[in-house]
Amino acid sequence: MSAGLWLFLGLWLLGMAYATWCFVTRRGAIPPGPLPASLPRVSVLIAARDEEMALPRCLASLRALHYPPELLEILVGDDASTDRTAAVAAAAMQGFAGQFRVVPITENLGAARGKANVLAHLARQATTDFFFITDADISLPPTWITGLLAHAAPGVGTVTGITAVQGPAVFHQLQGIDWLLSLAMVQVVSDLGRPVTAMGNNMLVTRAAYEATGGYEALPFSVTEDFALFQAVLARGYSFRQVFNTAVQADSLPIPTWAALMKQRRRWLRGVESLPLRLRLELLFFSSFWPALLALAWVAGPGAALAVWAGKVLVQGALAEAAHRRAGLRLRWLLLPLFELYTIGMTVALVGFRLFGGGVVWKGRRYA
Repeated sequence: MSAGLWLFLGLWLLGMAYATWCFVTRRGAIPPGPLPASLPRVSVLIAARDEEMALPRCLASLRALHYPPELLEILVGDDASTDRTAAVAAAAMQGFAGQFRVVPITENLGAARGKANVLAHLARQATTDFFFITDADISLPPTWITGLLAHAAPGVGTVTGITAVQGPAVFHQLQGIDWLLSLAMVQVVSDLGRPVTAMGNNMLVTRAAYEATGGYEALPFSVTEDFALFQAVLARGYSFRQVFNTAVQADSLPIPTWAALMKQRRRWLRGVESLPLRLRLELLFFSSFWPALLALAWVAGPGAALAVWAGKVLVQGALAEAAHRRAGLRLRWLLLPLFELYTIGMTVALVGFRLFGGGVVWKGRRYA
């Protein structure tokens, strides 16, 4: 048993080291192409439900885009908000030189619900060939449009940027490490030509690819609507791009509480369950580190387990350091031991959710 545990944990560390090497050396398998000589009109789609506090920050970043405003169409879908979302959005965009509208969402289209339903409505209202999708709690860099557009080569259906989470509290910074580590792993797998997912807070989908799927109203409902659309676009023969650089780096507000974070991750877990079997097995392999380490501590003693755990912190920290550097941020290495406790707590909570069930609650709505 001891030999098997040592073999498993050794393979785990080698796998993480290989992922770090791939991330550092490949730096994106496909470089961006040139922008068209005549820049196209584009649509920015934002689903908003009770977002009066966050939305002005998002819209201010869109007004600061380095893209001709007359080529921008910005659509905010007000999803039955109970606050001043629509009024705040209108005030924030007053005097905007491009096109801006708040679209009230009052009915469901086909099978779409929640955010998917809002985006289905906005896609019908949009008048351009490029849909840039983001969330109300996101601030975008000035280069966002051009950065994603440079990867929208013929045949590409989706282009996805990265997301960073920053904040003053330690809890916020742990979320930031979590995001960039996860996105670095997604980038590694994507650079190897294997699709994982798209991020609905920072993505471009072409009209041609979107309409080929029939739109959100024609897709089976999913609480991870971005992943569902990504899969449908790939099934229609389109390719994808994942872009990990600061030109397309969204800045997300941190989740304020552990309970709210668990609601978000429960929703994401539904998307993970739809991944191809090989990817799910690989995720199971990496998530089995802690049970194997506890077994090693029982069989070989705490000293051996501590040595392996230190190796995990170092090799995983190297990937986190590389991801933070590419995102133009600084990793606080002293937070890495605490990050271990953060991931253990999250894993236990999600396993409990998977075992005992319960609906996903998001934006005040419950989904089975």
